[in-house]
Amino acid sequence: MKLHTLRPAKGATKKEKRIGRGEASGHGGTSTKGNKGAQSRSGYKSKRGHEGGQMPIQRRIPKIGFKNNDRVEYKVFNLGQIETLVEKYALASFSMENLYVNGLVSRTDKVKILGNGAISTKIDFKVNAISEKAKSVIEAAGGSVEIIK
Repeated sequence: MKLHTLRPAKGATKKEKRIGRGEASGHGGTSTKGNKGAQSRSGYKSKRGHEGGQMPIQRRIPKIGFKNNDRVEYKVFNLGQIETLVEKYALASFSMENLYVNGLVSRTDKVKILGNGAISTKIDFKVNAISEKAKSVIEAAGGSVEIIK
């Protein structure tokens, strides 16, 4: 074996496909782009959603629905959940600061208490919203409710 006889294994390298270099190359004439039309021209670029002149799907389908920009999203807790959360995290009061520190809500969440379930321990609440049923159950158990904005 000599350095001047070294070459790659048979089939390891291929010739580059030379497009548009005459009929004899096998890729001349239309240069493998077919006949006529935008795709055969230089500088062709299709726009997103373009369907070749057919009415695009986003214009064929009717607009439906309504998005209320004034909707207020609440992180909801039921009274049944609150009893277990107070025991698990040893919460003195059910406030935004305590919930955030324990990773139950994010800094920007709004909290609402709903009345599904029962509560027996006296807990003080500082939340953004509460249902009438939940408020009466909490006050019957000896707790207090403060609505924060």
